[in-house]
Amino acid sequence: MRVKSVAFYALAALLAGCVPVVSLHPLFTRETIVFEEKLVGTWVKDANDPEVTWKFSRLDESAAKGPLEAWKDDITKFYGLEISDKDGRKGAFAACLVKLGERQFLDVFADRFPSGEQDIEKMPLAYNGFFFVPVHTILRIDAIGEQLVLRVTDDDQFKDLIQAAPAAVKHEMVDDRPILTASTRELQEFVAKFAGDERLFPNDLALVRKAR
Repeated sequence: MRVKSVAFYALAALLAGCVPVVSLHPLFTRETIVFEEKLVGTWVKDANDPEVTWKFSRLDESAAKGPLEAWKDDITKFYGLEISDKDGRKGAFAACLVKLGERQFLDVFADRFPSGEQDIEKMPLAYNGFFFVPVHTILRIDAIGEQLVLRVTDDDQFKDLIQAAPAAVKHEMVDDRPILTASTRELQEFVAKFAGDERLFPNDLALVRKAR
């Protein structure tokens, strides 16, 4: 793992110890978004020692801002996702379940700027906002029940996949990180084809529901 950014290492700690692969385009379309009520709630790695917490909530019409404005007619199919760790680091994202064939995936993306604002006009450095591009990361859902079992991408493992099959999906290497540039349709075809390949989803993350 050669990523130098502290932020990426922090995210890696939350995502099963790996730096996730990101995509410029979403995995979801209106036809493939699904909503599972049982995903809503707070999930932790260890109920007795909740070092990492994932909290899913259902979004309402008030959330249809920024990157989600184009999805206002479907906004209640999206989740708000808050991830926090024992050191107080947090992330706030939007997420949605995507069904491709018989499998489900979770598309996670930032719905606000690092300042926490969704409205660029309210940012202290408003013009900086034009240089931020929201990207997506994709997780495979293996179970939503007593446990939430996720499979997570890892950029180092993904490099092995694209070295073996360079034409598998459109991508660019930026600072030694693979960035997926495929369209949503192409991305869906790729993910559906390689869903069971451990080079795409090498690491598992099992969470349990936190008691209320």
